Amino acid sequence: MTATRFRSARRIPAALVALVVLGAVGLLLYDLAAVRADRPAMAWRRELAHRLEVHTPADLPVQLAGGVLALAGAVLLLLAVTPGIRRILPMLSPDPDPDGEAGAGPPLRAGIGRKDAAQVLRDRAMEVPGVRSARVRMGRSRVRVRARSHFRELDEVRADLDAVLAVGIEELGLVRPLRLRVRVRR
Repeated sequence: MTATRFRSARRIPAALVALVVLGAVGLLLYDLAAVRADRPAMAWRRELAHRLEVHTPADLPVQLAGGVLALAGAVLLLLAVTPGIRRILPMLSPDPDPDGEAGAGPPLRAGIGRKDAAQVLRDRAMEVPGVRSARVRMGRSRVRVRARSHFRELDEVRADLDAVLAVGIEELGLVRPLRLRVRVRR
């Protein structure tokens, strides 16, 4: 079973948008019902109709309002389609209950932050003899390691780093295996 990427809840923006839309639609429905019942339209609707008669799309305030609304719509659309929490790497879930009990609860989801995973691999790299300093950068699919060596041959240090970090990446238990790129310098 493969784990999917963690998604942010985005409850607050969704609730705000829903409240604004609900309020606007409720106000319009009330006004339309009032007009159908032979009552005059609300003052804001008469004012809006008057302003729409006077102002054209060529006016600067109309263009600015349109640009702001288009930008807000683009941001909301971007939030809707982006996957969410990219800084957390999904981990494999543990094996199911060995007793075979079904319905023991929802499946367990685990994740590790990219910075935390990079720190774990950096600590592993610093344990290799000959490494003076190491810098680890984690992506979603790649690990880049830069190390400085001071007393061993660079090829030996690189081979040891490859072996130690490959085991470290495997022990992280991530859903998608990461590609390792190691650079060693003096």
